[in-house]
Amino acid sequence: MTPDSLTPAPSDYHVPVMLQETLDGLQIQPEGTYVDCTFGGGGHSKGILAKLSGKGRLLVFDQDSDARRNLPDDARITFLPHNFRHIGRFLRLHNAAQVHGILADLGVSSYQFDQPERGFSTRFEGDLDMRMDQRQTLAAFDVVNTYPEQQLHKLFEQYGEVTNARTLARTIVEVRRSVSLKTIPNFKAALGSVVKGNPNKYLAQVFQALRIEVNDELGALKEMLQQVPDLLKQGGRIVVITFHSLEDRIVKNFFKKGSFEEEKQDDPFGLNTVEKKLLVITKKPIVPGKIEIEQNPRSRSAKLRVAEKI
Repeated sequence: MTPDSLTPAPSDYHVPVMLQETLDGLQIQPEGTYVDCTFGGGGHSKGILAKLSGKGRLLVFDQDSDARRNLPDDARITFLPHNFRHIGRFLRLHNAAQVHGILADLGVSSYQFDQPERGFSTRFEGDLDMRMDQRQTLAAFDVVNTYPEQQLHKLFEQYGEVTNARTLARTIVEVRRSVSLKTIPNFKAALGSVVKGNPNKYLAQVFQALRIEVNDELGALKEMLQQVPDLLKQGGRIVVITFHSLEDRIVKNFFKKGSFEEEKQDDPFGLNTVEKKLLVITKKPIVPGKIEIEQNPRSRSAKLRVAEKI
């Protein structure tokens, strides 16, 4: 890590979405132990720390090394530079086998979106990267440059809900034979002939699909959720903020049924029911208010759900 990377992060690193709703959902106990699975700019963590006493404790995860610079000088906080899919393992290592509350604010931080070299945004001219953890080798360019057509079709269809995913995949495979797709401008130019509808929305869906694949976001989310019931103390709560329907559906199903599958119509006697360990607190997701959306447009698609350990 270079000296430059240790300089303080900008104050707008990431505006915490639905901060008060998050704190209300967690029902923070002053002497409790809490986990922020997605530390980022530390906005939510700062709110949690403000409600903890000197005996309270906060463990924070973030696989992006840039997030470390946002750590406050506070003995109550422990930074864990790992993907939250390993939450159980690292909580045990740090003598926090069970906690009072867990928060996960999913997606990409404003800081990551606004750094051209990270390759998350269609607005810049950097490389097609999108790695949240810079230590991993697979980048977005590797996906578009090496994945076979069928695999590209599947990920654009499932993760981006791209309407012409098959045509898009075929076009990428054809273009990459003669043109490098390593940079965002080259990649966008390659897609020019197949863009449907609003170009910005279309590209956002394509980039979302690549980002999810590169970082295995849905796999990590599922692994984390499966560990939550055993990690929460009785009455402890989990708050999850999602930013697209794929994530929200996973969280909704797990909170409600303890699994990720949609309810089966051919199971009238509940033979495939999983033992419920969580009580759904939010029957419908909480969404940002008009004022918050005006102040932070990136919050407009956020949905917050809360569940409690039975």
